[in-house]
Amino acid sequence: MSENATDIGGGCYCGKVRYRASGVGAALVECHCSQCRKQSGHRYATALTEAAGVEIDGADAITWFRASSEAERGFCAACGSHLFWRSLNDDRMAILAASIDDASAFRLEKHIFVDDKGGYYEIADGLPRFAGYDTPRPPA
Repeated sequence: MSENATDIGGGCYCGKVRYRASGVGAALVECHCSQCRKQSGHRYATALTEAAGVEIDGADAITWFRASSEAERGFCAACGSHLFWRSLNDDRMAILAASIDDASAFRLEKHIFVDDKGGYYEIADGLPRFAGYDTPRPPA
C-alpha cells in the first residue's frame, strides 16, 4: 500500500458489522461506473488495502454480491450499508470511505471510470481522471 498507510476502524450503520484494517492507503479513489452508482445510489469513494489486513466482527451479517467475474461487493444484510469491494483475482480490497469511523486522514486522489459517470453531475475538482482503472482521461 502507500507510504501514507494507516490503521482504521469502521462499520455499518446498525453496528452489526465492525472492522479493523491495517495498512490502508490514505488516498481515496472515487468510482463513477454504473455498477458502483447503482449499488450505492451515487458515486463510490474507497480506500484500498489488502484483504489479509482486514478483520471483521459480525462477518456473518455481510452479504457478498458477485458483481462481475472480477470482484464482489460486501454489504450489511441487516441495514444495507455498503462496506467492501473485494477482488476475486488477488488480495485487493477496497473499503468504502463512508464506513470509516474517522476518515480525516484520507484525501480524494483520483476518479475512475469517468466515461461511465452519471449525466446528472459534473466532476469539477481538477483531480486526475481515468476512463477505466488506469487509462488517463483529460479534464472535460
